[in-house]
Amino acid sequence: MGRILNRSTISNLETTDRGPLILLFFDGFEFQAYPQFSHRVYSDLRALARKYWRLFRGKAPNGGFYVAFESLKNSLERLGCDVRVNDFRAALARPHYPIGIAGHPTVLDRVQLPNPAIFGPGDPGYPDEAGIVAQRPSIERIIQPSQWYVDFYQPYCVNKLMVWPAGIDTDKIPDASVFPKYVDVLIYDKIRWNYDETYNSIIEPLKHKLNSSGLSFEIIRYEHYLPRDYAKYLKRAKTMAFVCEHETQGLACEQAMASNVPVFAWDEGQLADPKQIPYVQSDLRVSSVPYFDDRCGVRFTRANMMERFDAFWQARESFRPRDYIVETLSMEKCGSSYLEAYNAIAKQQGVR
Repeated sequence: MGRILNRSTISNLETTDRGPLILLFFDGFEFQAYPQFSHRVYSDLRALARKYWRLFRGKAPNGGFYVAFESLKNSLERLGCDVRVNDFRAALARPHYPIGIAGHPTVLDRVQLPNPAIFGPGDPGYPDEAGIVAQRPSIERIIQPSQWYVDFYQPYCVNKLMVWPAGIDTDKIPDASVFPKYVDVLIYDKIRWNYDETYNSIIEPLKHKLNSSGLSFEIIRYEHYLPRDYAKYLKRAKTMAFVCEHETQGLACEQAMASNVPVFAWDEGQLADPKQIPYVQSDLRVSSVPYFDDRCGVRFTRANMMERFDAFWQARESFRPRDYIVETLSMEKCGSSYLEAYNAIAKQQGVR
């Protein structure tokens, strides 16, 4: 059973010689969900070619949905589960047994199974489209990675939503505070809308502030670096300034916090995506760092950036963001929360 401690979270699941059985399905750019063996071979070859093509172009090999899916799979395996991916035969043999389906919206067309399902991590579409997905009798839960994103979808999906963030594997992310530091601030540029205006109103003043204070900095931009390079940046950075309008979870920022790099986070609290704005309820409060507390660093807005940076820099050595990640987003904690929901569906279906 690995690290599973609470047997109530697996009480209604089938158990194989490898552990509680979890059936997951994924469809995306990395690989597709096909029941036929010949199609799976094609998918695997295509995924391999895509991976090396992206690496050749200096881009991360995998997208965010796949990274979150891999985190889910690994966290469940760490808990001692028998996780099977795209095993159509096993699901068809157990039509009342729960499954997890994840990735791009194409997974809903590719995985035509009668099994009760948790959708996510993945993209169910905009809220009106997600509402249609929620109406499917087989869909029991729809995952969103943070509370504000659940609130955003809530009017359309009603009681089928659940918060589930991907776990952060601190076993694989070293505590970067033990390495020699010679960069004061790593500026992480993840501006996605109105780029020039936002860069000039946030990053340029911050650069001027750092220069005038005699502080060194480096800048990296989202999707313009490789994961191994990001780890190198974090090892030599004393702190990180995270510049992004809003995040549903923010894995790159959380990786920095797991590395024990304190974060100075722009958190204006306003939705910037023009395609999402028509769906916003008047009281929605968004965030660029939905998982964050006083151990992690300091939030700022356009209006208070300079004074908040002074407070952040003065207190930089007192922050312990890695402690927050271990407490809140460990692989075991996130895996257990998914397992609990999965088992609840099995119980509802009368499995075992």
